[in-house]
Amino acid sequence: MPNTIRSAFRQRFGADPALVARAPGRVNLIGEHTDYNDGFVMPLAIDRAVWIALRRRTDRLVRVYSIDFDGWSEFDLDRPERGAPGWIEYIKGVAWSLTSNHLVLNGWEGVVAGDVPLGAGLSSSAALEMAAARAFAAASDLYWDPTAMAVAAQRAENEWVGMNCGIMDQLISGIGLANHAVLIDCRTLTTRAVPLPAGTAVVVLDTATRRELVTSAYNERRAQCEAAARAFGVRALRDVSVERFGREGGMLEAVTHRRARHVITENDRTVRAAAAMAAGDAAALGRLMDASHESLRDDFEVSNAALDAMVECAHDAGCVGARMTGAGFGGCAVALVEAGAAGTFTARVASGYTARTGLTPAIYVCHATDGASLE
Repeated sequence: MPNTIRSAFRQRFGADPALVARAPGRVNLIGEHTDYNDGFVMPLAIDRAVWIALRRRTDRLVRVYSIDFDGWSEFDLDRPERGAPGWIEYIKGVAWSLTSNHLVLNGWEGVVAGDVPLGAGLSSSAALEMAAARAFAAASDLYWDPTAMAVAAQRAENEWVGMNCGIMDQLISGIGLANHAVLIDCRTLTTRAVPLPAGTAVVVLDTATRRELVTSAYNERRAQCEAAARAFGVRALRDVSVERFGREGGMLEAVTHRRARHVITENDRTVRAAAAMAAGDAAALGRLMDASHESLRDDFEVSNAALDAMVECAHDAGCVGARMTGAGFGGCAVALVEAGAAGTFTARVASGYTARTGLTPAIYVCHATDGASLE
């Protein structure tokens, strides 16, 4: 991809780019729908990314060509205006967020492309936002603080794009570490890198379905979690232990009870998963991933038939553990497998899933990579 995007830049601008910014997508190993509840998540940055080849301009214009969408777009840093939903709004939103933080930005022109599947739950939007942040920082001689930039990118998605996401996606895209997942405390933004268990591989299982009803369902789930937190008299469900929930959870109505149970037990699973990884206990991690999927399916109700079929196929093919990942209602699952069996595993899952659903999945072993960078 770096060579492709450099070549595309030369075609359109007649010279080599001065800079190439990169930011990876992510897969979340465990800790789903906990980030906006001030909880714990454990994602890893993957070897699929968004790239921006660019050079500075002498004015305040940002002018970009998207290879993936085969089109140009531009905006003035002094007068950014919200447009129709589209890829440029993520770049524009990052510029707005950084400028709102009293940072002085330079204009630039460039080419953007990525190989993070769109709508699959692997955070293509966060990768674009963080690649844009890396590009603006480089073009404007700003100090690169990945955590601060992730907060700015999250604000862009929340307030400019209009998706009320948590911090996980942008943060892991900024701070990812090769061969590690990262345990993130979404309240304090403290992080701890945790090595993947020796002899294992992480496999992304794309169901070939794209997420439906995510925005409305996401906002509904978030409101239900907030209602549960108010009932417990706490800031967020992160502050309710499994033990307290067992004693007092009966006060909640049935649906809110299930939503809260997922978040509270998922936080506990995520912390225990980090401990299992630190101890090199792949089997324990796999059991926690399995329990996470069951909770997301039954309590949080964000899985769907395709995701459930994919997870079942992963178990039939001999995974250590598997679960849906991302917001749900389509997209991807993630499996932990023995590294030596990864090739056989992917072939068996692909054939089994196609036989069960008639769909052709995209399945690939992914490698944990470093966060946003200049290439």
